[in-house]
Amino acid sequence: MNDKKLFALITLLDDPDDSVFRMVEQEILKEDATIVEKLEQIWETSLDELIQSRIENLIRQIQFNDTKEQIKKWSTQKTVDLFDGFFLISRYQYPDLKLKNINSRLDKITKDIWLEFNNSLTALEKITIVNHIIYDVHKFSVNHHNITSPQNCYLNQLLETQKGNPVSLAILYVLIARRLNLPVHIIDFPRNPLLAYFDPGIAELALGKNAGSPILFYINPSNKGAIVGKREIDYFIRKNEAITNELVTTPCPDKIIIRKLLETLIQSYEELGLQDKVDDLGEIASML
Repeated sequence: MNDKKLFALITLLDDPDDSVFRMVEQEILKEDATIVEKLEQIWETSLDELIQSRIENLIRQIQFNDTKEQIKKWSTQKTVDLFDGFFLISRYQYPDLKLKNINSRLDKITKDIWLEFNNSLTALEKITIVNHIIYDVHKFSVNHHNITSPQNCYLNQLLETQKGNPVSLAILYVLIARRLNLPVHIIDFPRNPLLAYFDPGIAELALGKNAGSPILFYINPSNKGAIVGKREIDYFIRKNEAITNELVTTPCPDKIIIRKLLETLIQSYEELGLQDKVDDLGEIASML
């Protein structure tokens, strides 16, 4: 849309006739996210509170539509990427979020761990280092003081405050592990997700009677990366019918992980009574 047509439409935003406003709204919403900068410029120069309010709503809707379209494209890929999904969900609340800034923060954590690695380390020793850097050096933890806060679900906020919830911390841990080429995957454990260190060769030697299991050990990202043994997992299986051997030995697909993050986020906004965000995120979740 050229500037002349846009300005002509903007002059009609304060029209008291609702049908006129809806017509203007429909025309502007046909545009992609590149129009947001122009709308922001008009907002800054306008002194009309009604026009400013309607521009704010238009910008929000355009940015939401853009995020929704990006997530739709992401979800239909043959192989989805966990980082991309987490980043796109964060863009819902922070549309100006910069990929470069997020990557630089993750690179810093990854580099701190990599500098402590050497070729002679066992899997357990590597995870001990990962845990030390993530939880002791960078101080990541579950936000027990405000566990239901929506901010716990956004990647940029997690990196800035070092506070998250069990789902977001599990995702962060796996993102860092992948950058280090560690075979760590999320297990869809009830309530709080666990991580599993997959290493078929070592696992067969270590587990003896359970030879053939692809998992060497489990990791609890909500408890400073505490190691969970096979015996404890077997105990949970016996006590809970919802936990099966297949569940605890199968990596959770990235798309399902992002859906769980969305479900957590929706629940947070429901508790705050923010129905518009519940509706937005529910629409996104339905695509997954």
